[in-house]
Amino acid sequence: MRHVLVDYARAGAAAKRGGQEKPVVLDDALTALAKLHPRQSQVVELRFFGGWSVGETAETLKVSPETVMRDWRAAKAWLYRELERTGADERRHDA
Repeated sequence: MRHVLVDYARAGAAAKRGGQEKPVVLDDALTALAKLHPRQSQVVELRFFGGWSVGETAETLKVSPETVMRDWRAAKAWLYRELERTGADERRHDA
C-alpha cells in the first residue's frame, strides 16, 4: 500500500513540476524508521496509509491506545526531522 501511495505522490510531483520527476524521500525515511523503530513504522503505515483509528491500531499491535499515540507523535516528529534533513541535502546538491 505504501509503495502505491509513494508512486502516486511521485507522479503528482512530476506533473506539477513540468514532468521533471524529483525523488520522493518519504519511502526512504519510512524504511529507515522501520529499521530503527519497527512499531512506530507500523503505526504510521496503519494510521496514515491504512486510515485506521487509534483503537484499531492498538488492537492490531496489541498495545494500549496511549502507546499508539506516543508512537504516532514520535514517528511524526522523527519523519519530519528526517525529511527536513534530506530536503536540505537535496537543496545543497541542486545548487
